[in-house]
Amino acid sequence: MRHSSIAKVDATALLAWYDRARRELAWRAPAGKRPDPYAVWLSEIMLQQTTVAAVKPYFVKFLALWPSVRDLAEAPLEHIMRAWAGLGYYSRARNLHACAQSVALLPAAAFPDTEQGLRDLPGIGSYTAAAIAAIAFGRRAVVVDGNVERVISRVFTVAAPPPAGKRAIYEAADAATPEERAGDFAQAMMDLGATICTRRRPACSLCPLAPNCSARAAGTQDLYPVKAARRKRPRRSGAVFYLRRAGGDVLVRTRPPSGLLGGMTEFPGSPWTETGPEAGEGAPLAADWRRLPGSIEHMFTHFSLDLEVWRGEAGAGARAAQGCRWTREAELDGEALPSVMRKVAAHAQNA
Repeated sequence: MRHSSIAKVDATALLAWYDRARRELAWRAPAGKRPDPYAVWLSEIMLQQTTVAAVKPYFVKFLALWPSVRDLAEAPLEHIMRAWAGLGYYSRARNLHACAQSVALLPAAAFPDTEQGLRDLPGIGSYTAAAIAAIAFGRRAVVVDGNVERVISRVFTVAAPPPAGKRAIYEAADAATPEERAGDFAQAMMDLGATICTRRRPACSLCPLAPNCSARAAGTQDLYPVKAARRKRPRRSGAVFYLRRAGGDVLVRTRPPSGLLGGMTEFPGSPWTETGPEAGEGAPLAADWRRLPGSIEHMFTHFSLDLEVWRGEAGAGARAAQGCRWTREAELDGEALPSVMRKVAAHAQNA
């Protein structure tokens, strides 16, 4: 790792800045108050690959529905999936439930207070374990998220792309993390990256680390962090069928419990493939189907999806196709519809 001799993370200056400028977040304990491990864990799971703005209403909703880890453990998984609908990366919700059930079996239903103990729980990886250990329990743990990566890469001008760059960033973060106030240090680094050391136009004149930042000294802030070359995202397509029954019902089904969108509600349709559907493939019942103008586009982590939407009408006595069920169209918001299926519903209802 090449950087100028001035490069260092001044933990004292950073913590002084944090004490003045820390963000007020729904899951963050007030200054001087002991953090709630349940709230810290819940927020960290929700924040994985998701923005603070998107998480806030979901966090508040979950805490209102399930105020403790025991409450969450005792809730039916389908209720959790419904409450999670729209937040994405749905395996997190399944892991959340499994983890809550594991913690509920521990003495006093208390989370382990060490990184290793936390890593032993379902759905908790090395980053999440470090974040919970530091923030909830004050353990010295090295917490490196996307914001921290950006700060460290600029301070030390880490020129290597991942994976070598990530190793160098982790080592620098490890060297910078203090023994005391490790949780505040981690949150200070996150706040700095989110509010000052931003992706574009970082406010270096306001940054407590600016005097010791190599990129700031060289005027090369915008070059960091160095990213790996992006691979082209594959494109898949399919057909989805929105079937109304006289009386106000619509046909839905539940996806298999594991895999992409596992356990979520969807409208019947064809498989999603690179070659696309055959004519009529995936139609659940014989009906007067009409393909709607336009299509639905949705981006998943590893592929992009293009869906053609078909709408049909069924008589009041129509039975649900195998593996499907009727639900009230007016109550679709209460179903565990992922974002892509919410797009389908809006398209079908407004066409």
